[in-house]
This record gives sequence, C-alpha cells and structure tokens, in this order.
Amino acid sequence: MADIRMPQLGETVTEGTITRWFASVGDTVALNDVLFEVSTDKVDAEVPSPMAGVITELLADEGETVDVGAVLARIESADGVEGAPSEEPGADEAPSPAEPTDAAPVDASPAPPAPAPVATDAGATPPPARPTSPDAEVPASPLVRGLAADRDIDLRDVTATGLGGRVTRADIEAQFDDHPRRSPAAGNAVPGPTGAHAGGVVPYPVASPRDGDVEVPFTRIRAATAEHVVRSLATSAHVATIMEVDYESVDRVRTAQQAAWKQAEGSSLTYLPFIARAVIDALAEHPHLNASVGANGLLVHRGVHLAVAVDLGDEGLIAPVVHDADTLRLRALSRAIRDVADRARAKQLTPGDVSGGTFTLTNNGSFGTHIVTPIINQPQVAVLSTDAVVRKPVVVTADDGTEAIGIHPVGMLSLCWDHRAVDGGGAAAFLRRVKELIETRDWTAELS
Repeated sequence: MADIRMPQLGETVTEGTITRWFASVGDTVALNDVLFEVSTDKVDAEVPSPMAGVITELLADEGETVDVGAVLARIESADGVEGAPSEEPGADEAPSPAEPTDAAPVDASPAPPAPAPVATDAGATPPPARPTSPDAEVPASPLVRGLAADRDIDLRDVTATGLGGRVTRADIEAQFDDHPRRSPAAGNAVPGPTGAHAGGVVPYPVASPRDGDVEVPFTRIRAATAEHVVRSLATSAHVATIMEVDYESVDRVRTAQQAAWKQAEGSSLTYLPFIARAVIDALAEHPHLNASVGANGLLVHRGVHLAVAVDLGDEGLIAPVVHDADTLRLRALSRAIRDVADRARAKQLTPGDVSGGTFTLTNNGSFGTHIVTPIINQPQVAVLSTDAVVRKPVVVTADDGTEAIGIHPVGMLSLCWDHRAVDGGGAAAFLRRVKELIETRDWTAELS
C-alpha cells in the first residue's frame, strides 16, 4: 500500500487545494496516469500516479485545502507488492536555499529609511538570533523558523502536529494569541487582531467593517504576497538607490528595428529586454548583488536566474524566473521574458518556473510611474524597478566638449538592496554600470 501525498509545488508553498480528482476508489491506474489536479498560490498542476495499482482510499475532497505532505490517497500495488511511501517532502520540509518568488517583491510601498549596516564586511550576514539555542534541534522549515522568530516564539514551546514531529506553520499560528508579534522597527509588541485574519496575512490589527463596506477575500497569491512583503521588511536592511538613465541610444535602435521586430516576433520591442541585458552583464561585475542570504553568510550565485514580476490584476502578482538568463542575448532574452509572462497570465506555470530566482526585475514604467522603491524578494538581496521613459530636455555634450540642450527619452532606475549584502558604494557602482551599458552599448550589434 502506497501513500499519495500533497507534493511541494514551489519552494515556499505550504498547502494546496484539490480542484479535481481524475480517479475514484476502486479504479485501476497506470504509472504516471494523472490522479488529481491541485491549485496553489503559485501554480496549478496535474499530479501523476507514482505507481500502477488500485485506488483504495481518497482522503481529501475536491475543493479541500491540505498541507504539503498530507496523505491524499492510498494505492494498492498492481502486483500485490507493498509500495514504498511517496517521497514527497513533509508538510514543512525545508525548501532549497533560494526562496520563491512569492510575489511580493514588486509592492510599491516606499522603502524605510536606511538603517546602519549590520555587517562590517560586504557579503557578511548577521548570525541567527539564537544560533546556539536548543530550539535549533526542533524539526522545522526555514519558513516556520522565520514566522516563530517574527512572533518571538520558542519552537520548544510549540506543540508539533507535522509529520515526524515537525512544527508547522499552523502550529505557529495557533500560538500567536499568546505571543504578540514584535514591531521590527522598535521591538515593541504589536497587539494581534481580535478576529480571524484572512488568507494567512500577518495578523496586524484589522479594521472592523462599516455600513456599506464590501469585504473582498484575499486570493492565495494576494495573501502570500502580503505575508512575504511584511517578512521581507522585517528581515532585510532595505535601502534604495536611484539613478536617471538616458535611453537615446536604445531608442534609436528601437525606432529603426521596431517594424522588423514586430513582424518577426509578433510583439513590440520594448525597453525591458535592453535593461535586462544590461542588468545581467552588470551582475557579472558585481556578483554580491546576484546572491541570497543563507544561514551563515551570503550565497553568491554562479548563474543569473532573473525573476520578472508579472501583474495579474486584482488577483495579485507573481515573479516567474528566466533561468540561466546570463546565457541569452537580447532577442532570446526578450522571448524568454515574454514566454514566462504569458504563461503566468494563463496560469500555465510549472513549479520550476517560480523557484530559484537570484535577482528580480519589476517593470512599473508601463503605468507611467516616476520612482518606485520595490520590496526585496527574499532571500535575494536586490530588486530593480524600471520606471516610465519620457522625453525631456537634457544637456548633450558634443565630441569637442561643447554643450547643448536636446530632447531625449529619460527614465529612472530604482535599486532596492539589502545592506547586509553590500554597502552603498557597491550598490551605486552596480547601478552606475547598468546606466553606462544602457547608454553606451552597441545595441545594433546586439540585435544582429
């Protein structure tokens, strides 16, 4: 008899909703036959059978939301040999070090004032709050440990209900009323809400409805975004660095190539792939910004896996990843970005599409924004916002040194970065390099 468990469909996914069963009790299924469809805050996926056999039990109903690792069904092996249990991780098994793209990085909230550096060396990271505490022996994922630390809860005091005695997210939430959340700014206790909080959003005090108010429930993506951005602000030492960029050289190429590009690619040639190419090359020279914060230091990544924020309207946003973006030239990079964006809007992303990002881009410029300071996509250490490009007077310097006033397309690039990873000089040098590449690269040759 083999247990069929809820799979881990994304690095920070903790639960999924069974949207459809394709088999019933008593049905015979073959290896890799689709058993059920599951929906999470990141992806919708069909899950195949890990073995051939007969369905003996269905333990979750359609529409039911269950934790990762929970047993959903049981299958009797077709040859009568007892099957091995599913090797899917437990409900809160630790994900790989690179966090998700839980979609919070592009929240437009202003970054808080820059705090003093918490590390003296670039790339260093502060030690865990309780590195030698006995609660380190308690089985729990990094996500659960972060929630516990955020609420000042000792894991040893929590009654564990997860598989193998693991402390789950639900266990932490159950203890919350006795452990009010600490304010990250002042360290003071913040009262929890008097009523239930929606969708797993971090429970700050909530408003009471008034006459005429309409309550719109949080979607899974919106709830995950809310939790992630609050946790990011409480985790990283957020700082914003902003530079103005002249897109004249890019615009000349766009104007000359636009018709041919649209005929060949079926889409307009925007500024985004030019910016993405410049960012990727600048990261090669400033690798501490293509990094994630690990348990004991900065994890500097070898390849650039570019997360690109995609607006899903009222449902929320998500940041699918273009893997190995550093191996792509401009045309291939543009296609890859368009592909993940299209599949995100069509809800056709796979778990691999939303994991492993090392740096995030969010493009707010299409809405006409001037400056946006996005929130870092944990555990990455930087996110770049591309804002509106508008034509305005600029000082143009000729080859002989004379100056004149010209009309050029100009826009802001806003880099939000983690002071634990780099200092102000390093962040500014990276952004200056992005600016130089955008303004001076031979983009015609890049498109050839």
